[in-house]
Amino acid sequence: MNIITQEARYRQSLMKYAEKYGVSRASRKYNKARSYIYFWRTRWDGTESSLVNQSRRPHHHPNEHTPEEITLIKRYHRRSPDLGLTELWYRLKKKGYTRRPESLYRVMRKLGMIEGPKPKQKRKSKPYEQMTHPGERVQIDVKVVPLKCLANPEERLYQYTAIDEYTRLRYLGAYAEQSTYSSADFLEKVYKWFKRKGVTVECVQTDNGFEFTNKFSNSKRDLPTRFELTAKKLGIRHKLIRPYTPRHNGKVERSHREDQKRFYDAHRFYSLADFGAQLAAHQRRSNNRPMRPLLFLSPYEFFAFNVQDH
Repeated sequence: MNIITQEARYRQSLMKYAEKYGVSRASRKYNKARSYIYFWRTRWDGTESSLVNQSRRPHHHPNEHTPEEITLIKRYHRRSPDLGLTELWYRLKKKGYTRRPESLYRVMRKLGMIEGPKPKQKRKSKPYEQMTHPGERVQIDVKVVPLKCLANPEERLYQYTAIDEYTRLRYLGAYAEQSTYSSADFLEKVYKWFKRKGVTVECVQTDNGFEFTNKFSNSKRDLPTRFELTAKKLGIRHKLIRPYTPRHNGKVERSHREDQKRFYDAHRFYSLADFGAQLAAHQRRSNNRPMRPLLFLSPYEFFAFNVQDH
């Protein structure tokens, strides 16, 4: 029930009470002025719809288009229906039309000569492909370390992140450059890190950045990157998400937002080695933090539980 219906029902009960017991008694019971009751009683015809607030929009405006101007617009539009708004306004101006193009647009929309903007179609989300075991697919992405966190303003640092879609277990890497060489080195470390835990990485999912693929390069489209060669050597399938659709890599993107809130907003780094040490400590904390999607288990606990079952 919306607020309009609630107000109408409230006034309906007030009108019935005033009709049965009188205006003065209804005024005391409902704490409303008698003028308020008299106002609505003149409108009331026994139905709720008569007690709904009416529009306060004025029927006329002192600067509205005159009938002569409306006739002029209709005539020119009928003669040349394919004319653009600017050209039509220019021709009308030669005939004494003094309004702005914006006013012409509004009145033509009101008269149905111009279609309004089409409503945007709501995006229908496809059913998400659920993983069934650890290592089935790992999302990888890069986060640029904010400049406010760096003691040396000339330095640039990057966080490489790998997150297992099934267990949310993360592995983080600190690098001084964002390149396909860093990406390949990080992929080898991710593979070995999961291998030590008894998990084989079957697939990695990344965006279409040049540190991962040359798919959208003008000159190197057919040349595989070092990252792709490393994935092939390790027997890992490389999956690319749809361009300009970061939500398809949603788990790693969401983890980067948590990194910003819990790590980067409260830390400062003085060198690559210092950044790597602090990032390793942050990785341990994040992998031991309970998560709601994991039934309030930490990634380490959920991982250990499922590896035993698997």
